[in-house]
Amino acid sequence: MLRLAGELAERGHAVDLLLNRRRGAYAERVPANVNVVELARYSKWRARLAVWRARPRDLDVVLRPVMTARVPIMSLRYLGGLADYLRSRRPGVLVSAMFYSNLVALWARDLAGVHVPVVVTEHNTLSQRIAQGRSRGGETARWRHLPALIGRVYPRADAIVTVSDGVAGDLAEITGLARQSIATIYNPVVFPQLEARAREPSTHDWFGADNPPVLIAVGRLEAQKDFGTLLEAFARVRAGRAVRLIVLGEGSQRAMLETHAQALGVAADVLFPGWVDNPYAWMSRAALFVLSSEWEGLGNVLIEAMACGCPVVSTDCPHGPREILEGGRFGPLVPVHDAGALSRAIGAALAAPLPATLLRERASAFSLGHSTDRYEALIGELIDTRGH
Repeated sequence: MLRLAGELAERGHAVDLLLNRRRGAYAERVPANVNVVELARYSKWRARLAVWRARPRDLDVVLRPVMTARVPIMSLRYLGGLADYLRSRRPGVLVSAMFYSNLVALWARDLAGVHVPVVVTEHNTLSQRIAQGRSRGGETARWRHLPALIGRVYPRADAIVTVSDGVAGDLAEITGLARQSIATIYNPVVFPQLEARAREPSTHDWFGADNPPVLIAVGRLEAQKDFGTLLEAFARVRAGRAVRLIVLGEGSQRAMLETHAQALGVAADVLFPGWVDNPYAWMSRAALFVLSSEWEGLGNVLIEAMACGCPVVSTDCPHGPREILEGGRFGPLVPVHDAGALSRAIGAALAAPLPATLLRERASAFSLGHSTDRYEALIGELIDTRGH
């Protein structure tokens, strides 16, 4: 979203970036040409009143379980603040991302009483996200009713966009939305400075010329990424040859994964450096990138690795990797949770890596320019339609 906002601003559009809170790893990486607006936060009860005022009465059956859940939906606290912004600023188009923010965007427009075209975007596999939410316990009613709520509210958007055809199909199936009403615009993954950043010096001595090949993975240390299966596959590969593994990212499963690596006897050859500012310098020097996820919306890290010229192996998870790799043409696809198949694919890719030029050419299809062209055209159509 930062890349898209920055490129739209570079092309002459006035861009406001609306945030609940300006904090986190990317807080200081907002492009200088983008105006940041932090939305006012309402109290829990004032937020619920704002939603109740904004919603059509025929949504009560599916909305009540979401509104009265024991654990509040934090995005709802900013609904009134977003309505205030829309009422005062009157932007040409509002683009929102992820389902709770999308619902809030549509309700805020109704509450503001202004006609601002809204583009809702989905960036992950909704069915998997809902299944994970149900498994946490205590919020079953909310997650059970969410698909119906989305199916009733999203048609009020002026456009529905997903980051892959797989996510689009999943969204239509789980919510009942018409598949033809959902567009696919790939993420702006490959940006002009990526190549230069990939050439920046690496800070780790594992990438020395005389060292064993290094496998690399990137992602939050959470269940979705299934780094446990990756460690098991790595242990099998490591039993037959010298090789090392680096996992970039941070998350709640760090301690568990470190313990798992020790139990497998490979801890000395596995590194968890945490979050790094420039993963491209690591990717460009690795022998192979491995994605072990249970599900993805697209799989940006696969594309980033390919843009760095790094060969890739991926699980055939729903839904992005198969589209990115064109069914295995640009890297092997293996079943989810299958350590044996993953280890064999890793061994084969290390033995016969695809040419870096081929991988970079494929990655270029997911460029900042291509994605921004699509969004700019969509925004232009919506503004022209409103003007008429």
